[in-house]
Amino acid sequence: MRLTAFTDYGLRTLIYLACLPPKQLSSVSEVSNTYQVSQNHMVKVVGQLRKLGYIEAYRGKNGGITLAKPAEEICIGEVIVALENHLDGVDCAGTKCRLQPACQLRQALNEGMQAFVDVMNQYSLADVTADKERIKPLLFGA
Repeated sequence: MRLTAFTDYGLRTLIYLACLPPKQLSSVSEVSNTYQVSQNHMVKVVGQLRKLGYIEAYRGKNGGITLAKPAEEICIGEVIVALENHLDGVDCAGTKCRLQPACQLRQALNEGMQAFVDVMNQYSLADVTADKERIKPLLFGA
């Protein structure tokens, strides 16, 4: 299974924000520059993360973005499920596959996807950013 770039950027944005000092705001442009991602694409990612309640965004001169809740409360599996459009493995209903009436592949793939999500649900944003002393120089420079 491969996550979409949208989900990848969403997770990276959360990691970036989790590594900032408490109460410090960042910006979409800072995050997009750090990861060398199109700012237009990052605006969409940040907008979705805000809509889902993972980040807060403030407009204006002193505006910016920050986590909406503590990193310990942000479950990686939940973020993936919220950002991914298709975790069903294969779209059997949208095809005219001859095997559909007897095939068990869809069930197997669904079980595999659920197992993946179950494992990711064991990790919080705090877990994946636990080694901040090594992460910060990679994000913000030495």
